[in-house]
Amino acid sequence: MERLPGVDPPDRVVCHVDVDCFYAACERLREPALEGEPVVVGMGYEAGENHGAVATASYEAREYGVESAMPISEALERLPRRATADDPADTGVYRPVDMAYYESVSADGRAVLADAAETIRHVSIDEAYLDCGDLAWSEAAAFGRQLKADVEDAAGVVASVGIAPNMATAKLASDADKPDGLVVVPPGEVREFLAPLDVADLHGVGPVTARELRGMGFETAGDVAASDGAELTEAFGERGRDIHAQARGRDDREVEPQGRPKSVSSESAFVQETDAPAEKREKVRALAGEVAERAAAKGALYRTIGIKVVEPPFDVNTRARSLSGPVDDPDLVEGVALELLGEFAETTVRKLGVRLSNLSFDDRDQASLDSWEGPEDGDPRHRDRSPAVEGRRRLGQVELTEFE
Repeated sequence: MERLPGVDPPDRVVCHVDVDCFYAACERLREPALEGEPVVVGMGYEAGENHGAVATASYEAREYGVESAMPISEALERLPRRATADDPADTGVYRPVDMAYYESVSADGRAVLADAAETIRHVSIDEAYLDCGDLAWSEAAAFGRQLKADVEDAAGVVASVGIAPNMATAKLASDADKPDGLVVVPPGEVREFLAPLDVADLHGVGPVTARELRGMGFETAGDVAASDGAELTEAFGERGRDIHAQARGRDDREVEPQGRPKSVSSESAFVQETDAPAEKREKVRALAGEVAERAAAKGALYRTIGIKVVEPPFDVNTRARSLSGPVDDPDLVEGVALELLGEFAETTVRKLGVRLSNLSFDDRDQASLDSWEGPEDGDPRHRDRSPAVEGRRRLGQVELTEFE
């Protein structure tokens, strides 16, 4: 493709590229006979075993209810493993993760993107934003079709592409017609495109915030956009303003390579100092939900979960626990934070905080458990555990940390 200059014109054109079911697509690239078959790629999975967690499920496997982060044992109940090529229908092919191979395929795709635009922001092994410079909107669809074709030719995998005036809308556009989708949202059509989307589809809105938004009467992005924003700001602070702006099609972020944050944290002070356990636990629950959603919005997995406890007048205490591998697990964040808070059950506090650190980003969209450690062979006590339970089982020792 002809290279596009990386400039910032008044009418920005942003392209979001996302390879469909990337790990499964790589397995099909290596073994073409898997095309059209239900394919499940497992973290911590070994051939013939039933431990580990689902990293990626092909669309055919998803029809049987197999989802990312699901324990392999549960996936096998919904979609039995295919033992031979002669097995009947309603069976699937299970493969272990082969990260070195996936990275080699990703490198081929990245080379195509580097030729297509000067300014690129890679957010995971299979996902990137492109600043399309002075590309005319009348040429956007043709550019997207050519980009998809070039990625498939070079890397052998199929990508969905969304093109819009900003990053948030481009991401939603690439999700709108998966798999093998191409959706172009010109500036004048952004509000119309966003209006019917569920609030849970908005960037940075996780299950907790989505549930709260629905409780406030907001079911769609259009509902959020129609409000004046004051209620959202009161409920969620700056994040509420961001949600309102996004629903209205506003996102001022630039497409630029950026260094990764080292941590995600949030703190909140009580109106009055308190030693009430229920009040402290309620505050930590809210903070845990917020930082987990912010980490998800940044595309981050985390290995360390910590809390900050500020006693009057301003004595700062921090505690943290490290996991054996990076995860995306809001329930685990809440559980660990509350366990750490237990040390301060009778302490009078003026402020609390929750922090996620030791972040990683490469495989954010492929699995909740990037370094799954399965049960010991022959140990029945560890069978059929959920990822959250396994994560809690593998917690490391308490260590002192400092909030940044």
